[in-house]
Amino acid sequence: QVQLVESGGGLVQAGGSLKVSCAASGRTITVASMGWFRQAPGKERESVAAISWSGAYTWYADSVKGRFTISTDNAKNTVYLQMTSLKPEDTAVYYCAAGRGAVSRVVAGTVDYWGQGTQVNVSS
Repeated sequence: QVQLVESGGGLVQAGGSLKVSCAASGRTITVASMGWFRQAPGKERESVAAISWSGAYTWYADSVKGRFTISTDNAKNTVYLQMTSLKPEDTAVYYCAAGRGAVSRVVAGTVDYWGQGTQVNVSS
């Protein structure tokens, strides 16, 4: 089993920045890819960004490309999502996800482990 704990959510003004973190513990050796998803009220959960555990491969949704950066710190078993130029439409609960498969599978929603989520609110 792998446990994922997110932190770093909060309230920020439009145009501001925020960094959320996801610490993984347990059998992390089984994890190949990590991702961030988000779910806004009344909307379906969507994939935002994903990365291979080695950091070699990344993927971003078009809506966040150029504004968000996903990264890993293998020594700390932690994945980060740096968010800049935030918009009110970025408001959502952000979930960390881990998968035993490739980045593309995580992006498609084939996820083996989920975090509990962290709320990000962007005010206009």
